[in-house]
Amino acid sequence: MPKTVCLLFFGIFLFISAFSPAAAMAERMAVTGSVANVRSGPGENYPIIWKIEKYHPVNVIKRSGEWYQFKDFENDTGWVHQSLVGKISTVITKKNKCNIRGGPGTRFDVIFTLDSGVPFRVKKRQGKWIEIEHADGDTGWIHQSLVW
Repeated sequence: MPKTVCLLFFGIFLFISAFSPAAAMAERMAVTGSVANVRSGPGENYPIIWKIEKYHPVNVIKRSGEWYQFKDFENDTGWVHQSLVGKISTVITKKNKCNIRGGPGTRFDVIFTLDSGVPFRVKKRQGKWIEIEHADGDTGWIHQSLVW
């Protein structure tokens, strides 16, 4: 096959991939209730495969009726009912031993340390620092490199 024909097919493939419904639909959302059941498929008849807590961020990749399929910060996938998530700004720690500080910078004291997988609501951003709040009310500042 001539090189130009191969390039044309490759270009068409890239265009279709970039504008496919899954790519266009990816939307960041987060759990709004205290806990959400993650299911293996789009319905209550599918088994619960794990649970995620309030403020856990997810990227919606597919919709089926009132159910959203998502990927999370670890690239795990599952299904959650649309009533359990909403458009709120959240982050989740992606590294172990994340320092949460009293202000936006390393000159502020560490007030507590966390491992990977702890979700927070974003209160405010200042440069590369994020003011966060956990569902239990704990607040502090974290560097953006430590969260997803």
